[in-house]
Amino acid sequence: MTHSTPQTAKIQIGPAVSNLAAVFDRETKPAEINFWWLGQAGFAFKYQNTLLLIDPYLSDSLAEKYQHHELKHSRMMPVPVAPEEIGGCNWYLCTHGHTDHMDANTIRGVLKNSSPHFVIPRAEIFRGLERGMPADKIQPLNTGETLLLNSAISIQTIPAAHEQLEVDGEGNDRYLGYVISFDGFRVFHSGDCVLYPGLSEWLQDIGVEIAFLPVNGRDEYRLSRGIAGNFSIQEAIGLCKTSHIPMLVCHHFEMFDFNTVDRQALHAILSEQRDSLAWMLPEIDVCYTIQFALNG
Repeated sequence: MTHSTPQTAKIQIGPAVSNLAAVFDRETKPAEINFWWLGQAGFAFKYQNTLLLIDPYLSDSLAEKYQHHELKHSRMMPVPVAPEEIGGCNWYLCTHGHTDHMDANTIRGVLKNSSPHFVIPRAEIFRGLERGMPADKIQPLNTGETLLLNSAISIQTIPAAHEQLEVDGEGNDRYLGYVISFDGFRVFHSGDCVLYPGLSEWLQDIGVEIAFLPVNGRDEYRLSRGIAGNFSIQEAIGLCKTSHIPMLVCHHFEMFDFNTVDRQALHAILSEQRDSLAWMLPEIDVCYTIQFALNG
């Protein structure tokens, strides 16, 4: 078992699929959210007829960039879907400007068959333009702002620390977390993040049902080589508990051999939670369906 389900929503796990682009096209039922792990911090969400991507890294651009460096950045997993095969992407979210979250090759590929709006930190507008986002499609946000995507979906922003909180010259946060509300059912994608004072309070005030958190941890070896870290699995579990979030979906592992954590080790730690926290270690070729109760 690589999952435990929450009490507040029902999670259905579909069979493995060989063509993600095709299943992205399916409209969901009311009070059902489909999601897919794209590897690293990348996810696709489909709610009704809206397809939303967050932090997709669907190329091998970092391996090309670092081929002559100590840390090669070679992918441990295949690209689950070619970006140019994705049609009907409505919204494309980036939590920050690092290439495995804001990848020029993925952006340009998606733009071949989709015309999404891009939600990015206000501090990263220049980088977004540089990496191929059309200027008239960029929706910049900063901490504490809310954006209505349509009548059913909205995004609220909170700061993220990677490994610390950072702002640009105008005070805009460089790293953001996104709380996405689907008709009132809220999921939280932290982007790259570590614990910082006030994070749990942010999440408690908002009220989150599922947290999508990185669990690859951090250490001096990686930091000394410019690789900023993330939550450890123990910290991710602790954040969910202190923030009263009933379910954890883990990510940011199995992409680069120098910046991952063993799936079986994660499974062993998560299994100790028993009934105190629902959890999931997603697979890249599976569609997950969240069924929740609509308010009213």
